[in-house]
Amino acid sequence: MMTVRDDHSRLPFFVYGTLRPGEINHSWLLRGRIATETPAVLHGALLFDGPGYPYAVSDPRGHVQGDVVRPVDDLYEDVLADLDRLEEYTPGAADNLYERVVRDVRTYAGRTLPAWVYLAAPAHERDLRASGSPIHGGDWKHR
Repeated sequence: MMTVRDDHSRLPFFVYGTLRPGEINHSWLLRGRIATETPAVLHGALLFDGPGYPYAVSDPRGHVQGDVVRPVDDLYEDVLADLDRLEEYTPGAADNLYERVVRDVRTYAGRTLPAWVYLAAPAHERDLRASGSPIHGGDWKHR
């Protein structure tokens, strides 16, 4: 089930590429700003290899491996703004690279929870489906 909202609810973020622990963007953008990191899976999505970073797109046939990260409370708004900038997402903009949406993710411990997820914006999604390179197994770290 997808619920799109942009009310800046303090949901955690599901990260699946360069923002995962041990990856380049985690090191400079999230390290020291995250209260918890939990391995999780996003069902109903496929992962594609982009130019240096991945894109997830909605697709009932797939799943994406990643991590749920919860920012430190006092830093939440700053982390949200930094992630939106990194993902080239502006609410309502037609030329977004990604769209920030709410999706249910499942932790490895079996807990289901809502999280913000950056999915490929519609124009990029069309291109990926037409000529992109899917990442089999849905895991950026093991591509």
